[in-house]
Amino acid sequence: MFKMDEVSLNSEPVGDDDADGFEIEGDCAMTEYVGQAGIIQGENPLPPAVGMEFESYEDVYYFYNCYAKDQGFGVRVSNTWYRKSKERYRGKLSCSSAGFKKKSEANRPRPETRTGCPAMIKFRLMDSKRWRIIEVEVEHNHLISPKSGKFYKSHKHLGVGTKRALQLESAEEAQKIRLFRTVVIDTEDNESLDVDEGVFGNNVDYCNQLKLKVGDAQAVLNYFTHLQLINPNFFYVVDLNEKGCLRNLFWTDARARVAYGYFGDAVAIDTACLTNKYEVPLVSFVGVNHHGQSVLLGCGLLVGETTESYTWLFRAWLTCMLGRPPQAIITDQCSTLQTAVADVFPRASHCLCLSHIMQKIPEKLEGLYEYEAIIAALNKAVYHSLRPEEFEAAWEDMMQRHGLRDQKWLQVLYEDRKRWVPVYLKDTFLAGMFPIQPSDVVSSFFEGYLDKHTPLKEFLDKYDQALQTKHHLEDLADMNSRNSTYMLKSGSYFELQLSKLYTNDILEMFKREVEGMYSCFSTRQLNADGPISTYIVKDQVEVERNRREARDYEIFYNATEMEVLCICGLFNFKGYLCRHALCVLNQNGMEEIPPQYILSRWRKDIPRNYVLDYSSNGVDANNPVHRFDHLYKCVVQVVEEGRKSEDRYKFALQALDQILNKLRLVDNQSM
Repeated sequence: MFKMDEVSLNSEPVGDDDADGFEIEGDCAMTEYVGQAGIIQGENPLPPAVGMEFESYEDVYYFYNCYAKDQGFGVRVSNTWYRKSKERYRGKLSCSSAGFKKKSEANRPRPETRTGCPAMIKFRLMDSKRWRIIEVEVEHNHLISPKSGKFYKSHKHLGVGTKRALQLESAEEAQKIRLFRTVVIDTEDNESLDVDEGVFGNNVDYCNQLKLKVGDAQAVLNYFTHLQLINPNFFYVVDLNEKGCLRNLFWTDARARVAYGYFGDAVAIDTACLTNKYEVPLVSFVGVNHHGQSVLLGCGLLVGETTESYTWLFRAWLTCMLGRPPQAIITDQCSTLQTAVADVFPRASHCLCLSHIMQKIPEKLEGLYEYEAIIAALNKAVYHSLRPEEFEAAWEDMMQRHGLRDQKWLQVLYEDRKRWVPVYLKDTFLAGMFPIQPSDVVSSFFEGYLDKHTPLKEFLDKYDQALQTKHHLEDLADMNSRNSTYMLKSGSYFELQLSKLYTNDILEMFKREVEGMYSCFSTRQLNADGPISTYIVKDQVEVERNRREARDYEIFYNATEMEVLCICGLFNFKGYLCRHALCVLNQNGMEEIPPQYILSRWRKDIPRNYVLDYSSNGVDANNPVHRFDHLYKCVVQVVEEGRKSEDRYKFALQALDQILNKLRLVDNQSM
């Protein structure tokens, strides 16, 4: 499990100051001191970076030591600087192979094991009383490998917890540790931040401060505190301005982080609340699950529509998702959004939401001469072009026929055409999240729970309601797909095959393609080149209201590889084969859909488990924080299994009751 607690990622390097004091050099393994219990827990997916901040000197050591163990090298304390008051204010940690041993006059001197390795970090105490990394060197001049199995003295206590004086006598005290777990990511070159004052301040005098009403900040803090206590893997990130006041905020929970592992191929970033000046400046990360239902993958509150805020939010979200970007990202058309997406997700396909663009047409074009004719021409170009050259010709004809060349909005749309016009997006897998017909509707995840005037405190109450409703709908759909018998109507082998694998909701969508095969009245082979054949399928399609016309669809079929590719691109848009491809498979005697077109993301038996980690590696039974974490995760696993049926529910209750009785016996015997 990935945790990045009590760490602040700031962009600015911090220079050294010449404080009065003295320096102690040494080669100390420092095995007696590690960080606050449970902060890193032996796992550290991030390398050290300039700007990271920690609560204490020991926490810096623990962080770097965990990183070193993960990479396969040891750590030693090279230097520590002290003030005259004997307070430490600077330190340097190095690879255990740093420097060289002093020459020994012994008869049998030990062989030299050091290499003068330059890998190290320097850190110093800031005015905020937090320790900040000010210099980093990650390169080694010797081979390192986490699989080498080599033992280093500095790693001695990482697997068994802490010897630091932190005595917690109860689960309640253990829970309190969670309240301080956070990550602060600051995208500006600010001076030192005083994170102890004004973190959730309500002062709105600054343009780079989140505008909160009286009581909002406390409501957010209370809500996050509650979530941290009931959800060990709840994750939130706070961004502070130079005054130490709240600027941006991101949060997500364990269920969302696990869901992303299954359904993170395409993600929509909904910024409508921010763009439309809602009272709650919400940004949502949304995917679709195996039923085609929306699933929440994270939320943020932003100070404004700036590249800096978007970049901060996207980096926070990506960090939370272990640095694994989605294949495709869908956003509104916005230059600052596009800049931030390109910066944080350079390898993802960035698409602009087609339905949102088409909804802007009345605002942008209404009042123009022949408005209705312009709409008809635009719809035809966007929704019915099968090839890029068709779209280009239709667009040019519309612009010339209606004299639209001076319309700046249309000019910008055309420049961005490869991000929103379906004909250019056929090679991008979009999992049904991108509308390709005028009837396709994209709705907000929080529709019905949040409007323009909903106060933040009210939204936090409704947030839980929305999640519970969505989770309940997913549970019902799971149960219906597993237990109900799907009614086959077509008698198609293809439908029969997928009825055994896919959820009912996806089957209903696929059924329309199976039924649509009957509107395809001609399937003929155009030519063949070795194993690859080209087919033309004629289909009756609706081009305007109540008017249909015959269209030719080109399909490539590779008999050797069992690959089929239709020019309509439905498989990448929706995640299942189109009627035209099914006609070609049927004509070639195929009774089953080839396995590469059976997607695990739609399966009814997809093995989801909404708890991140159940392993007991690194759990110290003497540490109440570790005990609480591990027991909680184990119990949640019981809950996940027990909810699946009435029999399992009753058995789980009985077993838990027996466990409680046995625990009471243990208490009685120890008295």
